[in-house]
Amino acid sequence: MRYSIKAGSPEKISADCLVVAIWNKGTLSDEAKQIDGAASKSISKILKSGDFIGKLGETQLIHNPAGISANRVLLVGAGDKKKMNGKTASKLISSALKVTRRLQARSVHFALNSASISDRDGNWLAARVSQEAEIASYQYDTTKSKKAKAYATQSVSLSSLSGSRRKNLEASLKRGQSIGKAVNRARELGNLPGNICTPTYLAQQAALLADRNRSITTQILSEKQMRRLGMGSLLSVGHGSAEESKLIVMRYKGAKGDCKPFAIIGKGITFDTGGISLKPGAAMDEMKFDMCGAASVVATMGAVADLKLPINVVGVVAAAENMPSDRATKPGDIVTSMSGKTIEILNTDAEGRLVLCDALTYVEKFKPRSVIDIATLTGAAVATFGSHVNALLSNNHKLAETLIDCGEEVLDRAWQLPLWEEYQSMLNSNFADIANIGGPRAGTITAACFLSRFAEKQKWAHLDIAGSAWHSGGQKGATGRPVSLLIEYLSRQKA
Repeated sequence: MRYSIKAGSPEKISADCLVVAIWNKGTLSDEAKQIDGAASKSISKILKSGDFIGKLGETQLIHNPAGISANRVLLVGAGDKKKMNGKTASKLISSALKVTRRLQARSVHFALNSASISDRDGNWLAARVSQEAEIASYQYDTTKSKKAKAYATQSVSLSSLSGSRRKNLEASLKRGQSIGKAVNRARELGNLPGNICTPTYLAQQAALLADRNRSITTQILSEKQMRRLGMGSLLSVGHGSAEESKLIVMRYKGAKGDCKPFAIIGKGITFDTGGISLKPGAAMDEMKFDMCGAASVVATMGAVADLKLPINVVGVVAAAENMPSDRATKPGDIVTSMSGKTIEILNTDAEGRLVLCDALTYVEKFKPRSVIDIATLTGAAVATFGSHVNALLSNNHKLAETLIDCGEEVLDRAWQLPLWEEYQSMLNSNFADIANIGGPRAGTITAACFLSRFAEKQKWAHLDIAGSAWHSGGQKGATGRPVSLLIEYLSRQKA
């Protein structure tokens, strides 16, 4: 899609669909007033009828309005003008894009220059428009025999916003486009079935990043190489599968070689049966989404290269398939991690932490400035936060605060849970240095406690995205979270 800034009165803007805001109780925005005056009070007539009152997200279409250059005018409810913030602005934009998609509008113009967002600036709004437009364009059809119609919208434009320089707005549109594409990339990887998106497939996608971006190099560690490194914990997860486990290492160079990198690590369980601790059959198909942490890392690395961030970044994916077989790891087995710590595996369905702990040890070699792991790790996170919030735990208060602030900025929120010493004893084992589960209580916290044992030398944070990574039901599919949060965090860093 093409994105641009257009100056001029809204009634003179040529587009398939022109989007204007109407405030609560039918109050016209400045752009709506201009259109209303040029179109023989057509908006006022609709408002007087009571069919449209400006409720947030409400929409009303006007076809072929007289005196207007656009083919259609889309009225979008903006709610209370005094309460317009980033969240409500995002809902306004997404509501409009749902309609323009249904209309198959080839060109869409957002006339929102008078909209004042209390907690954001015009550059944020411009980036949000292009990000939401990219996300709205995504439709999964990779494994369908009948392909979806091509997305009709080819161009999206935005009126010049008061108080914002055109050059900055254009740069923001490009940034939002990069973020939206990355979110869609993560969604596509997450939506692919487990018989296609295997550890080998993830490795191939990471290799393609290096082929397409000179700033990225990719290294794929085989099981043989991991065995030499002593990654007994990661390797134990894939014992029951015919699919070979992989450790995927992507390195982005945007700064001098001696600048220490920032590290992001993704859980890449491409399908999780639970292993010998077999999951219930209901909704087990959704365990193809158990690699959404890995998907977010691959997608974020691509966006980092696209945005040319002036830092160095290491992206690591610990990829395996968790299957039951005569070779599968059993409850009660003890494995030795790369760190040398021994682990008693009390439940083979707590496998994500087993692959992540060796990845956490592996990234120590890069001496990273911070480490963030991303994983669909615990059902307890879903029980605690539902699908709204990413669970966050960290051994560094400043890092946790920064991630929370980044999440608020991009509307991909995180909330911190405690990582107190009192929880560590729940992982005690009579037969190994540590058990891989801590019992039925505080599951999200004890999972993070387990990982913290392997991140003691690092400035580290853990994002449990089990609730936010995908939707179930009629809207089943990967969400692409927390790609925007990760990009925001990395964008704030300096070499």
